[in-house]
Amino acid sequence: MAPAPRIRRIVTGHGEDRVARAIEDAPATNAKQAGSGAVSTLIWSTDRAPADIAIGEEFEDMGARIIGTQPPPSGTRFAVIEFPPGAPTAMHRTESIDYVVCISGEIDMDMDDSTVTMRAGDVMVQRGTNHAWVNRSAEPARLAFVLIDAVPLGIGDPVAHGQSVGGRE
Repeated sequence: MAPAPRIRRIVTGHGEDRVARAIEDAPATNAKQAGSGAVSTLIWSTDRAPADIAIGEEFEDMGARIIGTQPPPSGTRFAVIEFPPGAPTAMHRTESIDYVVCISGEIDMDMDDSTVTMRAGDVMVQRGTNHAWVNRSAEPARLAFVLIDAVPLGIGDPVAHGQSVGGRE
């Protein structure tokens, strides 16, 4: 399988002169490949709300952190995942509200007793449900995920902070 195309990441901010500018414009580098062949690239994360967006061109690269699948407590996780054909994830659940955008391709989200198919342009709001992603098509599927930490539901065994689907990061 060919590697997933690199993702251009642009980070904006304000210089000390308070002028808005692109501070970083380079490929995102925090990519990890799962045993299924899926490639997850962390774009950014936050560890609190409201998030720190301080003025200045020096900042912590929140996309370089190792945080696992669940977003940090009171934080967020923004990742782009490329799912190759035939690549299922393990059934899992996070204590988060997830905004999911299918950028390209087609993918199924299997839940406890149903399946939802997403195609390019579809968006989903996922509210802490048990699920697995399965690309049953012949082409790769690319999805963007924004996970926002949520109040625990007390259902089942969710992915813990610092852990990834299928084990520790």
